[in-house]
Amino acid sequence: MGDTHLYNVLGVSRNASSSEIKKAYHRMAKEYHPDKNPESAEKFKEIRNAYDILSNPEKKEIYDNFGMQGLADGFSPGGPGFPFGDVLGGMFGMRGGFMGSRHRRQRGDDTTHHLRVTLEDFYNGKTAKLQLSRTVLCKACGGAGGRGNVLTCRMCHGHGIKKTMRQLGPGMMQEIQTTCPECRGEGESYSDKDKCVPCMGRKVVNEDKILEVHVDKGMRDGQKILFRGEGDQLPDVDPGDVIIILTQIEHKKFVRNGEDLYYKHTLGLTEALCGFEMVLKHLDKRQLLIKSEPGEVFRPGARKVIKEEGMPVYRNTFERGDLIIEFNIKFPPPHFIGEPELKELEKLLPEPSQVSVPMDDDTVEEVTLVEMSASRRNNRRSEAYEEDHDHFNHRGSGGAHMQCAHQ
Repeated sequence: MGDTHLYNVLGVSRNASSSEIKKAYHRMAKEYHPDKNPESAEKFKEIRNAYDILSNPEKKEIYDNFGMQGLADGFSPGGPGFPFGDVLGGMFGMRGGFMGSRHRRQRGDDTTHHLRVTLEDFYNGKTAKLQLSRTVLCKACGGAGGRGNVLTCRMCHGHGIKKTMRQLGPGMMQEIQTTCPECRGEGESYSDKDKCVPCMGRKVVNEDKILEVHVDKGMRDGQKILFRGEGDQLPDVDPGDVIIILTQIEHKKFVRNGEDLYYKHTLGLTEALCGFEMVLKHLDKRQLLIKSEPGEVFRPGARKVIKEEGMPVYRNTFERGDLIIEFNIKFPPPHFIGEPELKELEKLLPEPSQVSVPMDDDTVEEVTLVEMSASRRNNRRSEAYEEDHDHFNHRGSGGAHMQCAHQ
């Protein structure tokens, strides 16, 4: 038996699945977190360390084979020292040391899938079910393709490759190699009567598999979740991995930046000057009541922070970022307030700056402000262009007329 200390820390068996390890960690982290139990800080660190290793497939594989010493020595799966037979395989070109001469099995391609996730899912966590279609070894024949004598393919003569010649030009030929269609590159096959009926001699069949994808709190857009060995199965090939890439759906109100959340809110002029109350519906459906301080004036673009109401920190969900609210001010339309009301309003607002106007100076001229629209500005430009154009045409036609008269 190998080292089981980390499994004992989390209270799970050595054969526990990744889901069972994750559930055990969350259960124990809540119980021993320093915020709830200050005396258990060291215990919490031990729990966190155990989870960091056992939740990482590569670290877990090293720990299961070599214990903590293997992690300290920097072993890696398939690398030097993992296990003894691989060392000899690297030295003598074979796997299994002196006792075997089998070559290292090939590894299949990885399969990538994108999973669309809402910001609420990243905040609260979610388990999604994803149905995949993959090839698996035929159970009826054990991936052999049939029963009885194996026949060498007559088309490729056991090479698995079909060669054809193509003429490119006079005296120029090109050899083309393609996978043999008769044996599909295997180099051998069974007679029709010996072929496996379920897979028709292909050795593999299609299978639908449902994966449970656990989106943990605090995960990010673009983060990858790995399912080892869940890729397509092929004879004499180790299956590749299934990689799930999380893709965040844009939220209508919140914007995420790291662990912080940003939210925009518009105030009326009265609210900006006299105070306000607002209710903000958070990503976990809580209602946050927000009030301004008495006498506080909000300017356009002002930002306020609500501490620890942002996104949970990945793998440390007891910590959170901040919620940052940016305030915009909606001003009333022109001439909204009459002259009598303006006089009353002036009494409440700070006094305006006084400007000394020398009315007896001949250089002073009073002008009137009017609204400027884009259409008016474009019309003025168009009129100016037409005047210049007409003036140019008039001069051009007059010059030509004078020249003809002169002739």
